[in-house]
Amino acid sequence: MPHLYFESLSDTWRIVSGEFPFALWETLYATVLATALAIVIGLSLGILLVAGEEDGVLPLPKWLMQVLNVAINVLRSVPFIILMILVIPLTRLLVGKAYGTMASVVPLVIAAFPFIARLVESSLREVDPNLIEMAQSLGATPFQIIIKVMLRESVPSLISNFTIAITTILGYTAMSGAVGGGGLGKLAITYGYNRYMYGVMAAAVILLVVLVQLFQMLGTRFAVKNDKRQR
Repeated sequence: MPHLYFESLSDTWRIVSGEFPFALWETLYATVLATALAIVIGLSLGILLVAGEEDGVLPLPKWLMQVLNVAINVLRSVPFIILMILVIPLTRLLVGKAYGTMASVVPLVIAAFPFIARLVESSLREVDPNLIEMAQSLGATPFQIIIKVMLRESVPSLISNFTIAITTILGYTAMSGAVGGGGLGKLAITYGYNRYMYGVMAAAVILLVVLVQLFQMLGTRFAVKNDKRQR
């Protein structure tokens, strides 16, 4: 029995030392790339959700705002594991295959950008309306108000919300391992679930927790550094 125990530890260490470095790289690659693309889309939509309102700085047709809100709500309500399956045709069209790290980026972006859009909307709504009215009275254009007032004043809140987003997407990357995605999630499923090597699964979970803590720490520090209210 002791021999089998130490042999199991040896196998666990062999997998952790041999396969985890590349899996960690895959997880970070998918997380950072998906977050960056989702921020580009979500930030634009979040701005439209606030600026495009009837009393916003850039009013848009009411029907368009309703369609935008419904579309975002629908995408947010679909569980990620189901969304990955639903977008397989789109993933194949864009990437050429429906499995692997790069393929997982497509559903990650689709799942994340509606979430980020709502976070951006929340951040922009915290901006003091008096600042916007002052900018309007000085003759600032809608674009100038969005860039120089709304976005600038909400930078700390945006950074905090983007930190939430990247940690959420990191969790999604682990989940994608169940349906062909790469990274730490794949190792946890392959060895921990299919082969009952719980040591490997525990190591993957611990590493994911460390990554979440690291992203959260960096995001919090960056947000505090850019918060003018702290000075």
